[in-house]
Amino acid sequence: MATGKLYMAPNTLGTDEWQHVIPTDVASIITAARNFAVEDLKNARRYLRKLDKQFPIDDSNFFIINKKRNPEELSKALQTLRNGENVIMLSDAGCAGVADPGAELASLAHENEIPVEPLVGPSSILLTVMASGFNGQAFRFSGYLPKDRKERNRFIKELEYTVKKTGETQLFMDTPFRNVHVLEDMYEVLEPETKVCVACDLTSPTGFAMTVCVKDFNKLPAKIDKRPVMFALGR
Repeated sequence: MATGKLYMAPNTLGTDEWQHVIPTDVASIITAARNFAVEDLKNARRYLRKLDKQFPIDDSNFFIINKKRNPEELSKALQTLRNGENVIMLSDAGCAGVADPGAELASLAHENEIPVEPLVGPSSILLTVMASGFNGQAFRFSGYLPKDRKERNRFIKELEYTVKKTGETQLFMDTPFRNVHVLEDMYEVLEPETKVCVACDLTSPTGFAMTVCVKDFNKLPAKIDKRPVMFALGR
C-alpha cells in the first residue's frame, strides 16, 4: 500500500495578507488537505480560514506537535501517513521544520520511507540575510539566545568574534518581549563599529530591515518591543 506524503508547509510571518508571501499553488495544496500536524490548534485554524474562508475545520484532523513533544500525537500523524493519507506540517510562522518542532515528524517520515516535500514560503532567516548586506555565502542561524543575561552576553560576544575571524554572518532571535533587552545587551558588550541587522515584522506593512553600527542603534526607525525580530551580526 502506498504511503501518503508529508508536506512541510509555510505560514505567514504575521501579516494578515497572505497572497504576496504564499504562492496560490501552495495555498491550494494546504487547503485541499484534511490532516494537519500543527504547533498550536487555534493558530492553525485561523491560518486555514485565512487561506480559505470556507475551509471545513470540523472535517479535518489536527495533531498537536510542539516543543512539549507529544509522542502520541507524532505516532498518530505517522500512522495517518502510513495509511496513505497526506499530512500538512504547519508552523506557527515561517517555514515548517526550520527552528520548529516539525523537524521531528519529518525525520520520522524519512525513517519510514515516507516522502517529504517542502513547500515554498517566507523564511525570516533568508529574508534577513537578503536584506542585511552581510555575507550570504556563509551564514549561521543559532536560534534563540540563552535566557540568563550573563550567558546571553557571553554568547553574543562569541558571535561577534566569529564574524571578525571568519566573516560568517551570525543570525539569532529571542522572544519578542526580550527584544529591547537584547539591543541593550548588544550595545553594552559589542564594539561600537560592529554591524548589526535588525529585521522586524518582515513581509508586513510595518516591517523593516536595517543594518547599523552598534553605536547608531538610535537610528533604528521604530520600537521593536513585542514584535517578531531577527538579528544578524556581520561585516
